[in-house]
This record gives sequence, structure tokens and C-alpha cells, in this order.
Amino acid sequence: MTLLDAPSFNSARARKRRNVIVLTLVALLLIGVFIWTFWNWPAEHRVNTFFAALEQQQFEKAYGIWNNDSDWKQHPDTYKNYPYNKFLDDWSLNGEYGKITSYKILYATSSLGNSTLMAVEVNGRRKLTTLGVTHGAIGFTPFSLTPQKGQFGLTYWQVSYQ
Repeated sequence: MTLLDAPSFNSARARKRRNVIVLTLVALLLIGVFIWTFWNWPAEHRVNTFFAALEQQQFEKAYGIWNNDSDWKQHPDTYKNYPYNKFLDDWSLNGEYGKITSYKILYATSSLGNSTLMAVEVNGRRKLTTLGVTHGAIGFTPFSLTPQKGQFGLTYWQVSYQ
């Protein structure tokens, strides 16, 4: 075989190569959509677990979820910035929300650093609660998430500093 002799064209091999490339691109696209859709799922699951404990009035369990520490009773001094009594003032039956009967996560975003911000509607109140999840611990944030109406009736969320 000389330099100018080209190998014969194999249409079956070319079709197989094209199919592999197309399937690889489709698979990568589907994986990307899956990751984009479920990116905030761990934080949303954590907040769902927290509110489920509050609905069942298991405040000690909810405080452990809030701090991402189920053994918080062993070392309560660690959480002196937000102690259990203050937590009860905020979330118990006599707290700002009263008895938690319903909640709904309306929006979640992780576009601001390592925290996932969530707009949560508690007990059907118009005023939304903005919670942040950082490394599994839930907390109040200095930011607020506000729904805004955009073009064509679409809703987008504005993040603002309180």
C-alpha cells in the first residue's frame, strides 16, 4: 500500500461510530439535566425532615436537624449562639408561626456560595421564611427571596440583602 492508496470506505463502521457519538451526547445531556434538576435535593430533603419533625412536635429532634447534630444534648455549649430555649421561642407552639401544620418549599437556589437558600411558606402565611442550609445545618439568613413577575407571566426570584 502506498501513500496515495486510501482504505476503502466502510459504511457500517461509520454508521456505528456516528451512533455512538450521538448516544454519548444524548446521555451527557440527560445527565446534565438530571444534575441541574436535583442539585438542591439534599438541602430540600433536610428542610423537609426538619418541618416534618416540627409538625409532629418533636422539637428536640428538630433542633438536632437544625444543627446537623443528633447528639446535641451531649454538648449544648457548642450551640450557645442559638440555644435550645431560643429555638423553642421561634418554632414551638408559642412561637412566631404557632403550631406548624403545613409548609411548602417554593424555591431553592445555591447560587450564593456554599449555602442553599430556600423560600418556605409556613402555615399558608404570605410572608415567606428564607432559610439557608450550609454543610447540613439549617439557619436563618441575612438574605430574602422575593418572587417577581417577569415577562410572559413567568416568575423569577430576587435575592436581596435584608
